[in-house]
Amino acid sequence: MNLQIRLSIPSAASGETRKPDGLTVIYWVGLLRVLNKVWWGFPVMNLFEHVADTSAIAIRDDRTELTWEVLDDQLSRFANRLQQEDLGADRRIAVFAENAVETGMANLGGLLGGASVVPVNFHLTAEEAAYILEDSGTTVLFVGPETAERGLEAARIAGVGTVVGWRAPGAIDWDQWIAEGSADCPDLDRQPRPNLLYTSGTTGRPKGTELPPTMFAGGDTIRQHMAALRESPLAPLGAHLIVGPMYHTGPLSGARLLVAGTASVVLSKFNAEATLAAIHKYKTASTVMVPTHFVRLLALPDDVKAKYDCSSMIRVSHTGAKCPVEVKKAMIDWWGPVFVDAYGASEVGTTCMITSEDWLENPGSVGRAVEPFTALVLDDDDNEVARGTEGRLYFKDATGRGVVYHNDAAKSAAAHIAPGVFTLGEIGYMNDEGFVFITDRFSDMVVSGGVNLYPAEAEQVLIDHDDVLDVACIGVPHAEMGEELKALVILATDNPLSEAELISWCRERLSTYKCPRSLEFVSDLGRNTMGKINKRKLRAPYWADK
Repeated sequence: MNLQIRLSIPSAASGETRKPDGLTVIYWVGLLRVLNKVWWGFPVMNLFEHVADTSAIAIRDDRTELTWEVLDDQLSRFANRLQQEDLGADRRIAVFAENAVETGMANLGGLLGGASVVPVNFHLTAEEAAYILEDSGTTVLFVGPETAERGLEAARIAGVGTVVGWRAPGAIDWDQWIAEGSADCPDLDRQPRPNLLYTSGTTGRPKGTELPPTMFAGGDTIRQHMAALRESPLAPLGAHLIVGPMYHTGPLSGARLLVAGTASVVLSKFNAEATLAAIHKYKTASTVMVPTHFVRLLALPDDVKAKYDCSSMIRVSHTGAKCPVEVKKAMIDWWGPVFVDAYGASEVGTTCMITSEDWLENPGSVGRAVEPFTALVLDDDDNEVARGTEGRLYFKDATGRGVVYHNDAAKSAAAHIAPGVFTLGEIGYMNDEGFVFITDRFSDMVVSGGVNLYPAEAEQVLIDHDDVLDVACIGVPHAEMGEELKALVILATDNPLSEAELISWCRERLSTYKCPRSLEFVSDLGRNTMGKINKRKLRAPYWADK
């Protein structure tokens, strides 16, 4: 129940009523909000009116926790304060921060403020982040304590004038910036803007792609978008646990569940035992994980696993990469059939899905294609092959959209063999029931710990070394990460050069996660007469027993 009174002020001269000025309105509205709370005990809720217990914790991390009432006030102020900024035609803001309550608020507050949020990988160097800020047209940047120095430098390089941060010396203070926004309900009749996400670049530069309709709840207005988010299958289950970094789509989607009144528990970094402890303590019901999380959880000693009750978990969405059969089976044995695999990519969303029950009947499958996608397995001449026959895996998007890259029509076109018919670069087959199985990859992309790596970035750095004649980076097996990036290097001179020296050279010039974890000196890379390398052939010996 909210107290609503139409304000009018008698004129001292005539006794007639007149419309109050802006300062008077602010004063009286503020007073009425206070009186409403004092007299009736009902908080004024703008965004979370559907939440029954406004004093319950809405979002928490290991440092901060906010009630629904406080979060409502803070997000309202955030969205309104954002409206005071000149966000430009594309209304881009960027979040360059490690997981925290504030990171979730910046992402969600940007959505509620009608901005397109650009989540920036917090491992990036200042120069790498600057490229994304400039390419995206970012106008306001949010940073945390771990990224403040790099973020401020990136903003300087890219010409971003407004940098807001929490515990971030040199940036505009987060609390002060929010406090300057009105506590009134923000304009929810604006058009919602999807995130602009950046993938590692196939040619050395990351490419941006807007969150596709299959992953963005849509709606002509933010109000409609919020209503659509409340229809998420995860929304009614209970508290959501965020374990992955919030520059990935899965954790971002989890944070948006706040709109549905679903509480969030944010882990600053993934730690296997801390994850079990959070599930046990907060009785979380859902989360999004990648295979590496499963591997690390399973590696815990049995006595550690036995300390924590995970029975509250109802649904675990698995994404990022195909999960090894033995790992998935072990997780189902431990937590039960709560896993739902979502195979796809940031560019298009989920293309295939499979429940635990179907997976147990089809172990190793990534599922059947889901609307609006149809799975196709093609030969080298782009003809469909028979069921059970291996080939290149493509998907047909019934909407005709397919893959769309920001500021790169050529790359968008290159992902397709026909309008709306695209590939994620993998080889596989379908069984008679239409379940898709991934067997290999024909693109250069490497998926390590659920993170997409394109070897071109590391190759360009390594080839700049005076003692390197040629180089190729490939994905090789890694027990925990699934794959790791390995560099095969031909030396240009007889100068002795160690593996550690070259990897260090790369890490000085590129984010560590993009650099090879191992390196091997070779005499030939098998380039053909056109200078091309068959990376599938280079990978084959390393995967022979897998």
